[in-house]
Amino acid sequence: MTVESDAMDAAGPYDRARALSAFKLGDVTFYWITRACAISVLLILGGIILSLIVGALPAMREYGVAFLWTQRWAPSADPPVLGALGPIYGTLITSVIAMMIAIPVGLGIAVFLTEICPIWLRRPIGLAVELLAGIPSIIYGMWGFFVLGPFLANTFQPFMISLFDGVPVLGAIFAGPPSYLSLFNASLILAIMVLPFITAISVDVFKTVPPVLKEAAYGVGCTTWEVVRNVVIPYTRVGVIGGIMLALGRALGETMAVTFIIGNSFKIQSSIFAPGTTISAAIASEFAESDGLHQSGLILLGLLLFVLTFFVLAAARLMLMRLEKKAGN
Repeated sequence: MTVESDAMDAAGPYDRARALSAFKLGDVTFYWITRACAISVLLILGGIILSLIVGALPAMREYGVAFLWTQRWAPSADPPVLGALGPIYGTLITSVIAMMIAIPVGLGIAVFLTEICPIWLRRPIGLAVELLAGIPSIIYGMWGFFVLGPFLANTFQPFMISLFDGVPVLGAIFAGPPSYLSLFNASLILAIMVLPFITAISVDVFKTVPPVLKEAAYGVGCTTWEVVRNVVIPYTRVGVIGGIMLALGRALGETMAVTFIIGNSFKIQSSIFAPGTTISAAIASEFAESDGLHQSGLILLGLLLFVLTFFVLAAARLMLMRLEKKAGN
């Protein structure tokens, strides 16, 4: 890079050397500051992993690998019996149901905002999406406990139970009785919470599609749906998948809202209208009153959640790399 200025031109050889030395010192300082910031991320991550492993060691020695498939959770028994199968099941089920609801709705909102929505309506809907992202999770939990849960238990759940009564498989998934506190209610709250992530990121990546591509598709007679399916989605799929995985990471680790409405039951039941629990909800509801082996078991649950999230994000990264490779980038 060439540095040109009147001051540099007017300066003598000695001052010029000092100025260049000052520039070099500034660059070196900037380099090491940014490098230290980047390395601090690794140190923080390593510290979190190490503290989780140290805290979970007593439970790992006591229960071993059987901790993963033991369903019973009885910390007051003598000796305590702790198993992670119930929280792991609840975490996966609520996240999957939440994403099944949030992905089509979020992508639909993004397509509407970028392709169909009148200009005067884009700003209000965009603000509403941003406000959804800014609401604290405890507010979602209170709303779910006092409003959404009773509404679902009195209207939606009885309808679904009667609709699939006697149907193989679906009858067990939508079995009664209706409940204010259930896996489905928690999943619906999670879907609402992650919806802004999917929508906002999808809107941003949809705007990156070159107008000439869409105009060419419209020019050969494509409908709006065909343009979205054959041009917009394929062009932006890497960004869309990244947004979905970011939302999934949020769903896996959400705590307060889920704790309010999931029921905190460690028993695994086939019905999504039955109470359950997640890893984060179990930790939040029991950690303050735990000690000894019980506390170590909860920390081990946290370590499992960390590993689960890591594998989900790693799988997402691998998928993105394969898509980029397939696209020839």
